[in-house]
Amino acid sequence: MAQTTAIPYERIANVRQTPLEEFYASGHRTCQGCESALVMRQFAKAAGPRTIATGCTGCMYVANTSYMTTPWVVPWMHTQLGAGGSSAIGTAAGLRALMRKGKIPQEKINVINFSGDLGGGDMGLSGISGALQSDYDLLIILYDNESAANTDIQASGLTTYGAHTTFTPPGTVHRIMQRRWKKNVAGMLAVGHPTCRYVATASTVYPPLDFMNKVRKALATGGPTFIHTFDPCPKGWDYHPQYTQEIGELGVKCGIFPVYEIVDGVVSYTYDPRKKGRIPVRDYLAKQGRFAHLVDEDIEYIQNRVDAMWEEWEIPGVAPLKSGLTVGVPASGA
Repeated sequence: MAQTTAIPYERIANVRQTPLEEFYASGHRTCQGCESALVMRQFAKAAGPRTIATGCTGCMYVANTSYMTTPWVVPWMHTQLGAGGSSAIGTAAGLRALMRKGKIPQEKINVINFSGDLGGGDMGLSGISGALQSDYDLLIILYDNESAANTDIQASGLTTYGAHTTFTPPGTVHRIMQRRWKKNVAGMLAVGHPTCRYVATASTVYPPLDFMNKVRKALATGGPTFIHTFDPCPKGWDYHPQYTQEIGELGVKCGIFPVYEIVDGVVSYTYDPRKKGRIPVRDYLAKQGRFAHLVDEDIEYIQNRVDAMWEEWEIPGVAPLKSGLTVGVPASGA
């Protein structure tokens, strides 16, 4: 296998090396057990004080903009739903122009946009694509709680198959209303943007410190970069907030959310369940109320799809077989 280009960056080797400074502090209104709040806190810690964050409309925008208060210690700007990529380009371009004109010193200033799965994976996808085709130094983080959580948990293109959302409630005629498979955003962007040097997926809880190190690596790589995070949501996924970290870990270990990075076109797995032994996807689904209506054949279908991804795809989690996969879809009735 080809070796990836060595990207020098300041790696956090253990918890004691985690920066003590908080750049996403108190003052927000996220729900108990909100994984996306950890995404904000950790990327701000990893990036440090010389950072500008732009936030696309979503649940993290609402939670972070109470009147006259903000949890952000670093400069922060709200941008419209779907405008995450353009806000990152505009900010990076502005900094470049100011430095070229001598109005501010020449220095490394991190530009990070965070967009939810609706703003980043659906409405904002074209803007992010444009950003990844630029030559500006920027990082876009897609925080994925698998729903439009800002407007009461509607299904998005990244919602897991079979999930109960306000747009896809199960009924007596059709048990499964969410019949779309989760959109593979990171793989799509990596394959479609060969000049983008760094694309990754990550979880803030597992493996430990992985997300913060990927943020640092992305920022050190230079140019446009992209990270897709896996964010369990107590409200939307219907579980007690104390189980957020456990569900995040189960999602990685069962393989339903692959965790990897692509550096200069070479894929490496942060956690490879093929080597560790994948746990059954049922262990992950059973702990969430949004899947309480599923029956054995539904869970078997999801398990088969996950198995096929790891056992039959040419690059698991990134690129499927060109010939396609034939997996029986269960009946949608009761």
